[in-house]
Formats: sequence, structure tokens, C-alpha cells
Amino acid sequence: MRIYNTLAGKKEEFRPLRKGRVHMYVCGPTVYGDAHLGHARTNVAFDLVVRFLRFLGYDVRYVRNFTDVGHLTEETLRDKVVSKAKEMGVHPMEVAEHYINSFLKDMDALYVERPNIMPRASGHIHEIIEAVRKLEEKGYTYEIDDGVYFDLSKFKDYGKLSHQKPEKLIRHRVEPNPKKRNPADFALWRKAKKDDILYWESPWGKGYPGWHIECSVMSMKYLGETLDIHGGGADLIFPHHENEIVQSESLTGKTFSRYWMHVGLVTINGEKMAKSKGNFILVKDLLKKYDGEVLRLFLLSTHYRSPLDFNEEGVKQAEKNLRGLYNTLFALKSAGRKKDKDEEDKRFEKEIEKAREGMIEALKDDFNTPKALSQIYEFAGKVNEFLSKPRNEETLQKIKGFFEDVKRIFGILNKEPKLSGKEEELIELLMEVRKRLRKEKLYELSDWIRKKMRELGIELQDIGEETRYVIRELR
Repeated sequence: MRIYNTLAGKKEEFRPLRKGRVHMYVCGPTVYGDAHLGHARTNVAFDLVVRFLRFLGYDVRYVRNFTDVGHLTEETLRDKVVSKAKEMGVHPMEVAEHYINSFLKDMDALYVERPNIMPRASGHIHEIIEAVRKLEEKGYTYEIDDGVYFDLSKFKDYGKLSHQKPEKLIRHRVEPNPKKRNPADFALWRKAKKDDILYWESPWGKGYPGWHIECSVMSMKYLGETLDIHGGGADLIFPHHENEIVQSESLTGKTFSRYWMHVGLVTINGEKMAKSKGNFILVKDLLKKYDGEVLRLFLLSTHYRSPLDFNEEGVKQAEKNLRGLYNTLFALKSAGRKKDKDEEDKRFEKEIEKAREGMIEALKDDFNTPKALSQIYEFAGKVNEFLSKPRNEETLQKIKGFFEDVKRIFGILNKEPKLSGKEEELIELLMEVRKRLRKEKLYELSDWIRKKMRELGIELQDIGEETRYVIRELR
């Protein structure tokens, strides 16, 4: 299997540090607001990565954090969660709790399986302080009036993840403290101001952790000093992940992560998603309009590294594709059965294996979901043709097994394909009417009913004295 490693700038053969085991960390949300489309894309993408690795037999320990303290706003040096708490007139941890629950509810609706561990930054303050203290002992830090900073002059490979020279990385979301030795130096610990309402005691006085150190500490606590995969959105490459590498490798002297994976950004009708542009889409609002499986399939229809443009046409196409797969499942469920296995059954079993191999090989090539889905859609079309007459039970079970693999890996097809009771009764009634017409030898009228039912996506199969129906299209 090959994964595109941002650090190397190319696809590389995937070889985890521990045989048969994968330690994977993905940066989670800062919990001061509801999950948006960008959160959905990142988490659905890495959910598929975890599902596929487990499908291949790897024992995956997956960690995704919640940043509930320490992530600064762009306008001022204020913690985002704390700022939201002041706005709402509640304690910061109430804000964090509310939005963590909201995030998990949205991800559940998108069939994102929960990670093995979901640590919170606020629950790891002791470990964070200890990490900053060790960096201080090693001579990597300096203290000024507003906090403790990492001295980037002590780390020679700064910029190796984003592939930029250090002089080009002096970019800031806020105006830097003029007392910093280098404008690019970043905070490991920030000292509390008089009106701060969330802080902890430390060797440097009351304060709270910098954003970057949190993820280094939490990931290494649960996954060890060297991770197999570290992931997140492409917007985290710099400065967040770049700074994680700096402080983690300075602490341990070891490679922090063997593979770095980043998910492409989301645009809305060709424009970058942003609150200021009024095109900021929340997951909970999308779920009012679209089924969670439809949104999930839409998000997986574009390769995870490519930019994703959200538009109504794309979602409607995903809805159509998903409906087509459910139609195939229903046709499979209602297909005619026979005991013997003929040459057509045997040939189709080879088609099943060919489709499965094509899907797996596509995913082994840096999780190429568009190519894998094209294999699935093509195979579904072949299944629909194959079910035009009764088939061997064993062959049908193998087809079912293929779609079970699709469900396991892609997280779709989670529902039972079925008609409502009234729909089923109506079909049975039409079949009974047709049966009586045939007994009366009114074949022209019985054939007309069969033709009209076929136009509605309902195929009638006469097997001796018995008639069965196969749904070709659920509407």
C-alpha cells in the first residue's frame, strides 16, 4: 500500500513502525462552535482510512483530540473557547462540553466511527507543563512577559513539512510580541492576564498552554514518541503541524511521525468557505436537508487530497449513486434462487473477485476513493443484469459479501433496503390480478401489467407456476 506523505512530497510504501499495528493521530476541532463542512470532510476521510486499514487486518489505535483551551483567535491573543464563554456568559468548560456533544452528534449522523481515544487538552495540563519544562532544560525555550516561547534558531529543519525556507515562514495571524527573538518563534505556554477566567498554575506563573504543544503531548502520551500517521486538514500544515514536529523532535530526538496526511480544503461553488463571505455551512444544517449517507458518499467522491467544491449538483449525484446501490441490494434481496450452480454463476463469481480486487487496489493507492467507487458502480450494474433470472444461492451470498465489504470500508449501505408495507401489498395485489388474468387466458392484459410494472422498476419473473418480483429501482 502507498500513501502520499506530505513530509516526503510523494507517495511512499506504507510500513508501520510496529508490525501489524498502526498508531494514528488526527487533529480534532477547537470546540467553540458547531462542526462545519470542513470538519465533516476531514473526519469522514480519516474514518475511511481507519476502516480500510482495519479491513486489511491492521490493529489500529486511532486518537483524535478536542482543543478545549489554548487555540487563539485571529483578532486578539484570546482563547477561542474562553472568548465564546464570555460571549455566552457561561464557564468555558460548559462551552466545550456543549460543542463536543454537538460535534459527536454530527459525526455519528455521518457514520463516522468514534476513535479509540478522544483526549481533551484541558485534561493534560500536567503533561504539557512537564513537556515545556523539559524543553526549557534542553535550552530550546526562552521566557518573556507574555509567555514561554520555542527558540526556532535551535531547530535546523524548520519548514521541512511545508517545504518552505524558514525566512518565508515568518507569517502570523496576530501581531507578534516585539520582545520575541524571532517573529516566527511560537508560544509553548501563555501567561494569564488579569481578566482571564481559565488558567493553571505553572513554573512560569498562572497561564495556559499554547496550541501546538497540546497535540504533541496528547499524541505521544497515547501513541508513543513516533507515530505512524499524523493527519489533519491542509490548513494545519503550517504553522500547527510544522510546530508540532519542532517541539516533539526536540523533546525526544526521534522522528515524530513517519507519514503525514492532509485533506484538501473545501470551497462553496468555487469560493473558499468563510464566515465573512456568508458561505459557511454547518453540518447540522446540511443534515436537515440531506441524509447522512448521501453527504458521506459526496465527501468520499473526491480524492481526499484534492480540493472539494460543495454544490447542489454534486450532492444530488451522490444521492442518485447511493439510491442505485440500494436498488441493487434490493434486487439481490428479492432475486429468484435455485440450487444448482451453472456456468453463468461460476463466471460471475470471477466478476465478484475482480470487482473486489479493483476496489482494494484503488484504495491501496493512497486511498483513491473515486476510482474505488467507479469499480463499485460498474459492478452494481453487472449485478443488475445478472439478476434477470434465478441464480445459485451461494453465488448470491458472494455478491452480498462484496457489498458487506463496501459497507465496512466506505461506511455506507447501513440501512435495510425494503419497501413500505403498503408498497409491498400493492405489488402483491397486482401480481394476483395478473395471475387471475393468465388463468382466464387474458394474456394481452396480463402482459400489459407486466410491462407497466417493469417501467416502474419492478421486474416480474415467472418460474413455473410461481411468480416473483425483483425491484430494479427504489423510488
